[in-house]
Amino acid sequence: MLAKIYSASPLGVSARLIEMEVSHSSGLPRFYLVGLPVHSVMESKDRVDAALRHVGARIPLGRITVNLAPADFPKEGSALDLPIAICMLALTGHSPPSRMKHCLAMGELALDGSLRPVRGVLPVAAEARKRGIETLIVPEGNGMEASVVEGLNVYAFRHLQDVLDWLQGGTSIKPVSGGMSVLRVDADADPPRNGIDFSDVRGQESVRRALEVAASGGHNVILIGPPGAGKTMMARAAATILPSMNMEEAIETTKIHSVAGRLEPGQALVTQRPFQAPHHTASYSSLVGGGSVPRPGNISLAHNGILFLDELPEFRRSVLETLRQPLEDGFVTISRAKVTVTYPSKIMLIASMNPSPGGDWYDPDRADGPTYYQMMQYMQKISGPLLDRIDLHVQADRVEYQQLVSKEVPESSKTIRERVVEARNLQYRRFMGIKGVHSNAQMPPGLVRKICRISTAGEAVLGKAMQRLKFSARTYTRILKVSRTIADLDASEVIHPHHIAEAIQYRSIDRDGWLGQ
Repeated sequence: MLAKIYSASPLGVSARLIEMEVSHSSGLPRFYLVGLPVHSVMESKDRVDAALRHVGARIPLGRITVNLAPADFPKEGSALDLPIAICMLALTGHSPPSRMKHCLAMGELALDGSLRPVRGVLPVAAEARKRGIETLIVPEGNGMEASVVEGLNVYAFRHLQDVLDWLQGGTSIKPVSGGMSVLRVDADADPPRNGIDFSDVRGQESVRRALEVAASGGHNVILIGPPGAGKTMMARAAATILPSMNMEEAIETTKIHSVAGRLEPGQALVTQRPFQAPHHTASYSSLVGGGSVPRPGNISLAHNGILFLDELPEFRRSVLETLRQPLEDGFVTISRAKVTVTYPSKIMLIASMNPSPGGDWYDPDRADGPTYYQMMQYMQKISGPLLDRIDLHVQADRVEYQQLVSKEVPESSKTIRERVVEARNLQYRRFMGIKGVHSNAQMPPGLVRKICRISTAGEAVLGKAMQRLKFSARTYTRILKVSRTIADLDASEVIHPHHIAEAIQYRSIDRDGWLGQ
């Protein structure tokens, strides 16, 4: 006797369809699970057996073979519990096999038969819709997430008994809907405040302006200054001036968080831009991603949001060098012996660091301060190629006492965000129809030359800077991108000299004598 049903296994931000075949024949009681299952899948037999007993069924006696096709890639996780249980119910006559046609099921079973949420449901739902599968059966906690995919009948259940009643036609449960409406409701909502607002930041006008430019174009930025200058505070405040995600960005981000198991039960979409702040002791795999079946790391979890690296030189150099590919290409590739996975990672990197091990700038008038050589040695912990990929280098000095006690209230995040949103809207219209490009920072080199129109006077300023400061070709491209963003903030179609000049001043580490000493 044979029962069939579809299931799936997440692979990167997509999914691989699994055709499950369960065969029952006479013989000594044996249970075989074939098709490259990993250990967590091998444990399904015991969970399925206990859950079936709670609905008045059991695994039939005899030889049971569960085949997971295709057999050329590893299957992992507990999401195959539910489809195995449904096949057992069909083999024992508890449910008609006809209800299993064009049906995909996934879910983890508790020993009492209740269904627990699993990860990766959104990419599985998208793959099911692509393959023409009509019905998706998931745990109740994954229902809203799966309903984001339109044109698919999603049924969410709390217990295996509910699934059995539906298979027998004894319940009139309706498909889950409304997942996409969450984005439509939250699209214009203010970002989470996280307790920090730019109105709380005293002084640091140049840093505030730099972060506004960075947020307007999605540019990477590094803040360099002594302890207590407010670098970490301003980096976290930057999250409050980012615009809301559009539909494409929200779905991309949700797929990554779904595969990583970061969605809350009942959550449909990630509607706020992510903010990831790993500790400086983070390992390679936690930052980039990894595992025998690779899962996303902090870089990919920050896709379409902010990756904040505090005290950048304290990270291991081998870990920091892994940032070069995602900062340049917008994706991370993780290769293993049996599988290669690519995760999107279009991030806005905000990094902060002290200018020296002790935190102070070099000062020739201070005998107890760091020497120029010590400071340069500390700065050289960050490789040149990595710094070259950071668009804005900003110096943050200590805040003066008069600024701390001033009663003048600085601009709030809401006011700054309005300007950022206007600049981003210009970019959305400019890049409409260009796949994968939503902001100036994401422009490929060919598009930069087409989009960045510079006035004659602006070309003269940029040419002199390139010759005098010996900027690299990559730096030239990044200056053009930042200049385009500054011009967008001015609502200017043409890049003028003052736009170029401001962008050049944000390349402070590339300039001789940038320490001001």
